[in-house]
Amino acid sequence: MRYPDLAVLTIQSLAMYQVISTFSGIGGSSQGYKQAGLKVLASVEFLDYQAANYRLNHPGTKVYQSDIRTLEPLAILAELGLRPGDLDVLDGSPPCSSFSTNGIVADGWGKVKQYGNREQRTDDLFFEYIRFLEAMQPKTFVAENVSGLIKGVSKGYFNQFFEAFESAGYKVSAKLLNAANYEVPQIRQRIIFVGVRCDLGLNPVFPQPFGKIITASEAIRAYQIDKSEDVSISDLQREYWNMTQPGQSMEDANFRKTGRKGWFSKMKLHPLRPANTITAHAGDDLFHWKEPRHFYTDELKALQSFPNDYRLEGSRIRCTEGVGRSVPPKMMEAIARTLAREVLDKIR
Repeated sequence: MRYPDLAVLTIQSLAMYQVISTFSGIGGSSQGYKQAGLKVLASVEFLDYQAANYRLNHPGTKVYQSDIRTLEPLAILAELGLRPGDLDVLDGSPPCSSFSTNGIVADGWGKVKQYGNREQRTDDLFFEYIRFLEAMQPKTFVAENVSGLIKGVSKGYFNQFFEAFESAGYKVSAKLLNAANYEVPQIRQRIIFVGVRCDLGLNPVFPQPFGKIITASEAIRAYQIDKSEDVSISDLQREYWNMTQPGQSMEDANFRKTGRKGWFSKMKLHPLRPANTITAHAGDDLFHWKEPRHFYTDELKALQSFPNDYRLEGSRIRCTEGVGRSVPPKMMEAIARTLAREVLDKIR
């Protein structure tokens, strides 16, 4: 499976529906909208090195490199020549590390924590996205978050967000989508909120699974890989790598050696399956199935469905972090195409 290169990507315009992306990172969701034929007018990103890589790949998009709390949504609309209600899609993936995958609210709720190379509170950012939604009143919105948001005590916050969307004037639906169902070679389950402004008289929609599953090895084979990076592993990691079968965690190897728990996030990927979830720590947590090493940044880009020539500059740790925090472009492309066809095309 080869993903389209930026340089040769042919985009069929869907009336150039306009998008503003918040918490945009290096631009995974924006790339998905672009591949679906939509136009991303502006993006908001807090981290300077993520915003820099966004600019490399989306030169036509205005980037607000700032804490979203300091921005006025109506001022942004005015700068773009828009009024409330004009925007077609408000996109956002607010960081929500306080929700674990098992639905337990982390002890750090409400506290300033490390995020990339900065420190900030992240658990209130979903409400900042809602503030933008209330002010901008776009025709539709798409918001992405971790699956832990619908589990355990975290579900109370899910309900709170859902009610806030409805109070802002939207018909809302939320669904757990697996990126592997949309030509992303990765098991990545995320909650996707889709909303349609109530006055438009249409319902939220989601893409149907494509039916074709792409394996990790299939995706990487189609890529041209820059192998100049240092992806070597430690002697202990090599020992555990030898004790671990493809598709398994190194947790068992660690327990057999030390009698202690740990290493559960260290995974030796299986070549004939989609990859495990690519996270911000994938550069250190994931290991190749055939060679005792970590993955090159280009390989992780392939597993996130980025185009081969999607440019990233900076240290390996910052580049792999950016890849891991991204919404897979192919997944967002599927969401955007469905939203354009089933909602936006019907109201233009």
